Amino acid sequence: MVAYFLISIARALGAGIRDGPSPRIMAMLEPTSHQPDTRPAPRGARWSLGLSTKLLALTVAVVAMAEIAVLVPTIANYRIAWLSDRLAAARTAALVLDAAPQEGISPDLTRQLLESVGAKVIVVKREDTRRLLAASDMPPMANVHIDMRETTLWTAVRDAFDTLTAPDGRILRVVGDPPRGADFIEIVLSGTPLRAALLRFAATVLLVSLAVAVAAGVLVYLSLNWLFVRPMRRLTERISAFRENPEDASRIIVPSGRSDEIGTAEEALEEMQRELSQTLHQKSHLAALGLAVSKINHDLRNLLSSAQLLSDRLATVPDPTVQRFAPKLLAALDRAITYCEQTLSYGRAKEPLPERRDVALAHLFDEVRETLGLQSGSGIGWVVDIERGLVADADPDQLFRVILNIARNAVQALEVRAPVDPERDQIRIKARRKGAVVEIEMGDTGPGIPAARREHLFEAFVSSARRGGTGLGLPIADELVRAHGGEIRLLDTQVGTTFRITIPDQPESRHHRRERIRA
Repeated sequence: MVAYFLISIARALGAGIRDGPSPRIMAMLEPTSHQPDTRPAPRGARWSLGLSTKLLALTVAVVAMAEIAVLVPTIANYRIAWLSDRLAAARTAALVLDAAPQEGISPDLTRQLLESVGAKVIVVKREDTRRLLAASDMPPMANVHIDMRETTLWTAVRDAFDTLTAPDGRILRVVGDPPRGADFIEIVLSGTPLRAALLRFAATVLLVSLAVAVAAGVLVYLSLNWLFVRPMRRLTERISAFRENPEDASRIIVPSGRSDEIGTAEEALEEMQRELSQTLHQKSHLAALGLAVSKINHDLRNLLSSAQLLSDRLATVPDPTVQRFAPKLLAALDRAITYCEQTLSYGRAKEPLPERRDVALAHLFDEVRETLGLQSGSGIGWVVDIERGLVADADPDQLFRVILNIARNAVQALEVRAPVDPERDQIRIKARRKGAVVEIEMGDTGPGIPAARREHLFEAFVSSARRGGTGLGLPIADELVRAHGGEIRLLDTQVGTTFRITIPDQPESRHHRRERIRA
């Protein structure tokens, strides 16, 4: 109904009223052309589609809808008031005509009374008779009947819409409350003056409503723009500036100190940008360091290998002093070579994907023990508790590296308490299968890992055992285990250090294993 009502106003104003609408109103209500605008978009057209423009348009639209919701009943009430004024004038004229003798009323007085009312016929009904108090020379036939005694808001809006869209020259029969002693009074009048007055009033109210809507929309927009849009624009600009150069600390946002949600967002953004900038700065240094290390690491490893060969020859010298220091020299060279190999391994862009197959864990643990030289008499106990015939679905070489790195860290931690005792200093390994997952627990009885280093165990170049360690064993182990879809984590134990490694089977391996179990 509201849409039809506005359309009717626009059409009626476009058709013109008695005095003619002002050019400003016609310009406002002139329908836009349906021809597409082929002009090129201005350079700042992109900004016109920003949040500010959308907010302004939405605000004006909402306020305009509120004004329209008030405009429709206002026009309907104006029509009722206009007709009520005519009925009131008719009641006054009826009292005058009823009090005067019938033969004493001149035609000129009757015409003047009808003109003052704006009616062509005035009729009063009393009991069962209807008295024609005044009428023009030729009373016209009424086209529309209106009973003002039974008017509701809905019928008023509907009749106002009908009045605006009706053609000129329509005749109305209006019935209303009568003077004293009568049943009702009715008048017959032309609908053209009513339609012209209603159009003028609708144009004025529409113009005022639009002005109020624009003014209110601008005020609300300015308020919302100051409270929300400008801070959001500032956040966006700072994010864009930070994205261009995240390592530039000057591009980090400075919180405005607001206590609302935007202030909280600014503080969170500042913290995130600062941490990210520091992380990228650190990684840039690590990348530069890795590039330098990669250039010298290969040659350094060759030099250390040559030194190790010479040291092996020193071990055959019978001099007691040489015999006392040669093992330490060999161990130092071995650790240096291992550090070079781990640095190169960790510096690869990506580890190769695991080539998985069934790996006998008992044999794998024996290889690790031999590699570390932990045979009987080494001073470090080696305790293995695994299920008989336990196999894991894994890449044997990568799983070997995982176990070796963790075991080497355990050996380094136990050697701190030299001289070592196999009854006290032990590496303990447990392995079992839980459904489609193999769990391996590797622990030692050493001094444990300090609390300050627990949060950075799997970060590169953070030693987990003792000063001078490589700090690459656990990051490499973590990367290889995650490549298998598993997990490695530190357990809370009262003695030493214990890691739990989980290696899940591949879906295909699970199917084949179930088939073998059924067989």
